[in-house]
Amino acid sequence: MDAQRTAAITESQERRGAVARPVTLIVMAKGKTAVASTGDKLMMKKHTEPEFTKVPVQAHPERTLSVCSKLCFAIGGAPNQVAGSATAFFLQIYLLDVAQINPFQASMVLFVGKAWGAVSDPIVGFFVTKSRWTKIGRLMPWMVGCTPFVVVSYFYLWFVPPFTNGRFIWHLGFYCLYQTLITCFHVPYSALTMFLSTDQRERDSATAYRMTMEVLGTLVGAAIQGQIVASAHTLKHCSHHNMSAGHLGNSSGAEVIRSLALSQDFLSHAKEVYMIAAGVIGALFLICTVVMFLGVKERDDPYVPRTEKPIPFHKGFILVMKHGPYLTLTAAFLFISVAIQLVQSNFVLFCTYAVDLRDHFQNIVLTILMSAAVSIPFWQWFLQRFGKKTAAFCGITWIMPFTVMLVFIPNLVVAYVVAVSSGLSVAASLLLPWSMLPDVVDDFRLANRNSKGHEAIFYSFYVFFTKFAAGISLGVSTLCLEFAGYDTGACRQPHAVAYTLKLLIGAAPVAFIITGLVILLLYPISEDVRLQNKLALEDLRTQTINCGPFGEDLNSA
Repeated sequence: MDAQRTAAITESQERRGAVARPVTLIVMAKGKTAVASTGDKLMMKKHTEPEFTKVPVQAHPERTLSVCSKLCFAIGGAPNQVAGSATAFFLQIYLLDVAQINPFQASMVLFVGKAWGAVSDPIVGFFVTKSRWTKIGRLMPWMVGCTPFVVVSYFYLWFVPPFTNGRFIWHLGFYCLYQTLITCFHVPYSALTMFLSTDQRERDSATAYRMTMEVLGTLVGAAIQGQIVASAHTLKHCSHHNMSAGHLGNSSGAEVIRSLALSQDFLSHAKEVYMIAAGVIGALFLICTVVMFLGVKERDDPYVPRTEKPIPFHKGFILVMKHGPYLTLTAAFLFISVAIQLVQSNFVLFCTYAVDLRDHFQNIVLTILMSAAVSIPFWQWFLQRFGKKTAAFCGITWIMPFTVMLVFIPNLVVAYVVAVSSGLSVAASLLLPWSMLPDVVDDFRLANRNSKGHEAIFYSFYVFFTKFAAGISLGVSTLCLEFAGYDTGACRQPHAVAYTLKLLIGAAPVAFIITGLVILLLYPISEDVRLQNKLALEDLRTQTINCGPFGEDLNSA
């Protein structure tokens, strides 16, 4: 495959001079076609007889994206992160303390839901590749059509049904439904990057806009969810001792009844605030999708001549899975994303039960995400200045010492310092994979010049692998809490639970990050290779544009 790519680069460089020369297709009166250079055209102007009809050269597709288009594209991705932030930080503690299902059932909801979402990614990717172009594009109908159903499923995910025996099935069903519908939105949205512009710098710029807005979306999601539901995780309803089932025998009957009544009122309040937060986030989802629909234009990329028979999905899948840079990038960020997911999903529990920061967790989460949002432009400058691979190593390693520091020095000042520092790594982990994936797609295009339309396979299977791994890690981490003796509905947890949460926040993420960075060392697309691929693809596009629909006549001529 490397030999094919090298041959393509060499061939394109040899043809560059010929391609750059203006060429005009001349249609003769007898129906034949010929090619005329600039000098020939000047001689033909001397003839007064109208023997020829000139066909204008096809215009070059628009490459430069306006700031408005980039902003609208970025806003379209924000609601997914708003909802994702809420579920990542609060779904686990909601299932345990508000829906009050046991840790084993909560682990099954998290794992099966994530696994279901992972399986749905390649299935949706398959149908996206089979979609035809419409008046609004090939990807836009998917995003617009599924948005109302995403909002409904998301709202009912945070609704606690009045029955108790079937709550596990209720939340599992709506979480799986939500994962399926959000996949129908996210897969085409991720692939839309390749259809905004043919220029790598414009795509990188649009990706930076997207990542900035998505981090802001994550910030907004954590802010909305955290500030609205913070009152559901205080100690105001607890007495000085733990009012779990195991401690009720130590109190008088009147105290037990009073405490239970207070707990029921508090639980009803918790259910209400979670539903309010879900409604607000659902409304944001609708608004942002409308903005994207009105402000983004989907463009096809003529990097190779169109073929009459497209390559079947299974053959395209095999080609993608054989592409080494894609496998390396996916494996590396699979481990890194698992580390970030572990920190996100267990952070609220960690602050609540391990380090006694339950009154500050929402502000600490906001600090992490504000730091990430502010640092996105810095990482965009850094990757353009020093390269994407270097940016990945510098950005992601930054989180490791600070998470360990919070575990061993659990006080409020250290928590905010760790929050600011961790935000830098969170921003890098969000920006870099989505900025590097288009480079992998370009490398694939150059190595497989007659294969087109597999962008959705790249993006859907990347999300598939990361979601599946995250689902396993979240399910296992919640099972660890079950084995440690997590007491659902209790105000305080045993010391074994606190120790387990410290491992899930400190040691486990560090191990996953180190593994991912070791794999990333094998990533072959350096800045030199990326620039060579860019030049070669520019030549292929120019050849295709100049040939246009008359490519076969040119070859015969």
